[in-house]
Amino acid sequence: MNEYAFRAEGIAVKLDLAVGHIADLAIERGGRVLHPLHRASWADGPQDQVPPDLSAGVARLSGDFLCAPFSRSDIEEAPLHGWTANSAWEAVSEDAIEGGRQARFRLLRKVMGATVDKVLTLRDHHPFLYEEHVFTGGSGSIPVACHPMTEMREGGRLAFSPKRLAATPENAPEPDPARGKSMLAYPARSEDLGRFPTAAGGTVDLADFRADLRHEDFITLVEAAHGGIGWTAAARRAEADIVLVMKNPEELPVTMLWISNGGRYYSPWNGRHGVIGMEDGRTAVGHAASLGDNWLRREGVATAFELGGKIAFRHVVGAIPAHGGDAPVSVTAADGTLRVEFADGAQELVAFDDKFLRIGQSPLN
Repeated sequence: MNEYAFRAEGIAVKLDLAVGHIADLAIERGGRVLHPLHRASWADGPQDQVPPDLSAGVARLSGDFLCAPFSRSDIEEAPLHGWTANSAWEAVSEDAIEGGRQARFRLLRKVMGATVDKVLTLRDHHPFLYEEHVFTGGSGSIPVACHPMTEMREGGRLAFSPKRLAATPENAPEPDPARGKSMLAYPARSEDLGRFPTAAGGTVDLADFRADLRHEDFITLVEAAHGGIGWTAAARRAEADIVLVMKNPEELPVTMLWISNGGRYYSPWNGRHGVIGMEDGRTAVGHAASLGDNWLRREGVATAFELGGKIAFRHVVGAIPAHGGDAPVSVTAADGTLRVEFADGAQELVAFDDKFLRIGQSPLN
C-alpha cells in the first residue's frame, strides 16, 4: 500500500495515497492507544478477491475521506463519492508547526476544474486530527462531505449537537430482501431523534446503536441554529472510548448517518455488522440532486459550494477514553480546551485548537 504517515506527540495518522482515505488514526490516551476510525476488513486483503465492479474507494474503504460530490457523480463523470475518494493523491509538503506537524496533499485529478488540497494537522497531546480541504479555481457548484466511520462491535450510544430534524430519503438503501434489509421507514422525518419511524410501524431512538440488530440505513440530520460546534459522539461499549467528530455548521450544515450494521448480505459486506458513518456535509444525495430543488434547499439548507475562487472547509475527528459507557450531553470549546460534559455532571477537559473550526464565521466561498 502507498501510505504516508506522520505524527506529533501522542498521535499518529496514515493516509492511503491511492484513494485519499485515512488508513489509521492512533491516539495515545490514558495509557492506551485508541483507534477511532474503521478500516474495512477487505481493504487489506487481495484486491482480486473483492467484486471487480467495486469502485477503488469501496475496495480500499477506510477511516475518513472527502466526498466531492457526495454519492452519485451525475454531473461530472466519476465513481461513487467522486475522484477525491477514488483516485491518487500526492504528498506536497510536511512541516513542523508550533506544537505539532502539518502535511499537505493534492489530488492528482481536478474536480470541476478545481485543484483540491487536503491539509492534515496534528498537535502535540491533542487527541484529534484537524482536517482542512481547499478547492481552488474551477467552475460550477460542488456538494461535499467528510466521511469518517467507526466500528461499534458491541454497540453503544450516540449523541449529537442540537438538530432540528432527521429525515430518510425516498428509497431504502437495501430494498431487495434477498440482498439486505433496513430498519427505518423510507421516506420519513421526525423532529424527535428519540422517536424516529421504523418500517415495522413503531419508532426507534437514533442514539441507540444496538449490536443485536441487523440493518442497513441512511438518515440525514439537519443542524439547529445554536451558534456552537456541530458534533457527533459515539460512546463505544467494546472499545471503551468516545469517538468525537466536529464541524462548523455554517460550512457543513447536515450530518448523515450511514448505519452499516449487518444489513447487507452480499460481497464484500457479507453481513458484517457494527459500523457507522458520521458524515458531515453540505450536500443532498448526489451531485445533480444537490444542485436542484431538493428537500434540504426547501428547508433553507445549503447543499453545495460555488466554485471559482478559493473554498476551504474544516473538520475534526478524534477520541477520548470512555466515561462509564455514557455519551456526552454537551461539547464546547474555549481557551485551548474542549469541554466534554456528561449527564452526571462530570466533565472531561481536553487540549483543543478552539480557533480551528472558525465558529461564528461564514464559509470561505
